[in-house]
Amino acid sequence: MLVLVTAGVFTLIHLTPGDPIDVMMAESVDDSVKSNLRRELGLDQPIYVQYATWMGRLLRGDLGRSIRNGEPVIENVSRRIRPSLQLAALAMAVSLLIATPLGILSAARRNTSVDRVGTTFALFGICMPNFLLALLLIFLFGVKLRWPISGYLDPLEDGWPGLRSLVLPALTLGLALAAVVTRTLRSSMLEALGEDYVRTARAKGLSEWRVIRGHVLKNALIPVVTVLGLQLGTLIGGAVITEYVFALPGVGRLVVDAIFARDYPLVQGVVLLIAVGFILSNLAVDLLYGWIDPRIRYR
Repeated sequence: MLVLVTAGVFTLIHLTPGDPIDVMMAESVDDSVKSNLRRELGLDQPIYVQYATWMGRLLRGDLGRSIRNGEPVIENVSRRIRPSLQLAALAMAVSLLIATPLGILSAARRNTSVDRVGTTFALFGICMPNFLLALLLIFLFGVKLRWPISGYLDPLEDGWPGLRSLVLPALTLGLALAAVVTRTLRSSMLEALGEDYVRTARAKGLSEWRVIRGHVLKNALIPVVTVLGLQLGTLIGGAVITEYVFALPGVGRLVVDAIFARDYPLVQGVVLLIAVGFILSNLAVDLLYGWIDPRIRYR
């Protein structure tokens, strides 16, 4: 999977119009200077030679150096990964706090006003683009309420001001994720509520809450965990639009800046790390399957 990702990204980034040397240097710079720099960076080689060279360095643990600033790619990413991880964790917490009770109540109170509220929220959250929701939040809290809505402070170092700088971006991502989780949890629980073991539990005299908590919810978690695992990989990769709108110095914003600058090594390194994040999150989901459902371990 990683080999396919690296090959695809390497090919696509080299097929984009523009030249990193032309982006870096003014038009008045002599062509011989540009040619020497292009030769020094290996950009004059055929694309398959460049890919083989990059893969050879990658196998030695070297992601290369940024064309723009000459720093190692891993150092560029390490400076930007903390805001993205903090945003991902906070957005995941927001989504779970909203989706878990809403999904459970929607399934337990099917075809009631609570269910209609949950279904409407899920439909609204899935259809609403992130950038539009971000602009609406900025208009409400920034324009109307005069709250600070852009910039970044580290919550681990600055406390509440740092946490406040991530609230609106986390809401933007968390509400969209909560909509997906609410819909998935509701559908999965409705399917579990129709099983024979639920009727048996009710026939034994168990309360509805004990039936849902002890029998329905745990058996309905596997689809929800799958969705959360996929979304976690997306959040770790960086929500590009959200980070740009709220001026967060995260990985998503870093990779967009690198694309505009035609910084090939930086784009390739960031996408590779994002792919690793997806693979690790999927591995974690597979391991959680065995904990949620012991029958999977027995097989």
